[in-house]
Amino acid sequence: MKKPNPHKKPPIRFEETQAAIQKISQHLDGDFLSYWVSTNSRIALEDVNAFYKILKDRVGHQRLFLFIKSDGGSGKGSLRIVHLLRAYYKEIIALVPLECASAATMLALGANEIRMGPLAFLSAIDTSITHDLSPVDKYNDLVSVSQNELERVMRLWEAKRQPHDQNPYNAIYQYIHPLVFGAVDRASSLSIKLTTEILSYHLTDLDQANRISTHLNEEYPSHSYPITLLEARKTGLNIQEMDVVLNDLLITLNEYYSEMAQLAYTDKDEQNYHDNEILKFVETTGEQLFFQKDKDWHYRKEEMRWVPMNDESSWQRNVWLNGKVKTEKFFVR
Repeated sequence: MKKPNPHKKPPIRFEETQAAIQKISQHLDGDFLSYWVSTNSRIALEDVNAFYKILKDRVGHQRLFLFIKSDGGSGKGSLRIVHLLRAYYKEIIALVPLECASAATMLALGANEIRMGPLAFLSAIDTSITHDLSPVDKYNDLVSVSQNELERVMRLWEAKRQPHDQNPYNAIYQYIHPLVFGAVDRASSLSIKLTTEILSYHLTDLDQANRISTHLNEEYPSHSYPITLLEARKTGLNIQEMDVVLNDLLITLNEYYSEMAQLAYTDKDEQNYHDNEILKFVETTGEQLFFQKDKDWHYRKEEMRWVPMNDESSWQRNVWLNGKVKTEKFFVR
């Protein structure tokens, strides 16, 4: 009998990332912590538990240098992470060598200072949501809807309206449920509230905090609009140019994370495969936490969608023990 192929597994580069962090720390006057999220993952509420797992035993200074790389995710998750970090550090400096978008921008706003490299960008914070009543795409997956998109549809209708045109909502409601409109509007208000609260951890002028939040939520034509260093300074944020050597060291660390986060799919047949991809990292000197998918996927023809099965995904922890790397799971629910 032919044995099944073992599942592909991504490489673990703990020794290399630790060596890179040692070099980075030599350029910093404070603790260093990295938060790296794959493009196939998002900032989540549960991530705060990984931060706590590291911080509760490893805080050595009153200043933290936080490396952030993420396309976004949960704004509420960003608020919880900022709240936790502020419980341990009086000063936070965000290090942004690459993308730091959406909810990751919110997280960076919790820092007293943001240092950006030549490849770095922030983004708008207007929230798009995937509602249970959202429209579906060609793969039968729910799609996200943003306040900006809905407002632009209405503005275009108003600008080009003819005397015989009727109210556009009857047509729009055929594609977007009315409850989605309400949920998106509420999410937009939530973005401003979250960002204002995050800024209040270091800005005493609440009017300025609200102005920055409103600007980032409403003034950009696209949610993914790249806010580079020069544009970011115009918002009133404390933005500084990152040292070239430090930027290059962070890019090297990013390359190790990217290698570890490569796709690790094991195809079984046309309707089944196994996913063993690493999605995110929280790491400091001596300790690395990472979240790894470990699940089967099955294509359900009658529903035209992929469904997960046998899910054993979990956070895992790498530490040094007697000169060797010890890996163990820890669970968050």
